[in-house]
Amino acid sequence: MKIDLTETTSSKINAALVQARRDIGTPAIGMVLTLVIVTDEENAYDALKSAKDASHEHPSRIIVVIKRATRSPRNRRDTRLDAELRVGADSGTGETVVLRLHGELTGHAQSVVLPLLLPDAPVVVWWPDSAPSDVAGDPLGALAQRRIVDTYAAEDPYAELAARAGTYAPGDTDLSWTRITPWRSMLAAALDQQTVTVTGATVEGEDDNPSCELLAMWLADRLDVPVRRTRSTGPGLTAVRLESAGGTIVLDRADGSLATLCMPGQPDRAVALKRRDTAELLAEELRRLDPDNTFESSLKFGVERLEAQGAAADRSAQGAGAADAPADVADTADTAAGAVEAEATEPGGTEAGGEPVPAGKAAPKAGPSKKAPAKKAVAS
Repeated sequence: MKIDLTETTSSKINAALVQARRDIGTPAIGMVLTLVIVTDEENAYDALKSAKDASHEHPSRIIVVIKRATRSPRNRRDTRLDAELRVGADSGTGETVVLRLHGELTGHAQSVVLPLLLPDAPVVVWWPDSAPSDVAGDPLGALAQRRIVDTYAAEDPYAELAARAGTYAPGDTDLSWTRITPWRSMLAAALDQQTVTVTGATVEGEDDNPSCELLAMWLADRLDVPVRRTRSTGPGLTAVRLESAGGTIVLDRADGSLATLCMPGQPDRAVALKRRDTAELLAEELRRLDPDNTFESSLKFGVERLEAQGAAADRSAQGAGAADAPADVADTADTAAGAVEAEATEPGGTEAGGEPVPAGKAAPKAGPSKKAPAKKAVAS
């Protein structure tokens, strides 16, 4: 059932919801939370579809807040609230309220949403695209126990991560962090099977993907080792390498669906590691509403600190390579000396005394040759 209300109020919306439930024969409320989605007209359809799919696991009242801001001073004075209600099959397993705020009402969305929240039920606010710099301090965010953003949608994801770390409050989370849950589980399980000490790590993935940075910061924070961040063509995360004295543990996913886990002393294994859609990510976040301390610790590790550690590890590797250069030069010189000695005894070459040897004639044996000392002098 769909109901359109124009120039309405929150009390009229509540009354219409009660009447709609009676009309379809389900007067009781069987929803477990209120999900508030703050978005625009462009992204509202996709966000609402993902929330509807997630509601099959978490029956909820979905409130979509769309702020219809305008540049015209006359239209800004035209303050009104339009609503679209969906109950029953049109709203999955819960109820959907789409609110369109016009004029000055766009700055007071919390006063419209507050009367529509389910009583005695948790509140989750989700910004699918752009989110305020301080989501916990936002008037709508202040109503929620859980606040979900998606750094991947930001123009500069790395700057966004730094900003989120500075304004973090318990209950904040990021779908970019949720995307790496299977990676973290797989790597933790791999380390449980290997009695080794990790000395370094490399995270490989496409550019401008904050999930790669979050995974690298998680590894650096939990393992206390330098982590390098390398770029690939994607899709998303493509590989993680954990280095140790006993060998390298590699989790490689080149196609975005199937990964290969390589561990020292064990055969390679194919593991399912597909990229999940937004509905699956949202459903995972709605399973837990308590603060995520691991996310907080990884986020506050910092992108700048991660880059500094990676640069220091690269400089250390380059220094070690330069120290090995004299040994390489000696090997090259020794090889060249061997080639000179071999040429002296080849048919068609020259004798020890410098006279040419005709082709097909064996070179005379060298007596107390002076070539051997010469070879030692070159090699040294």
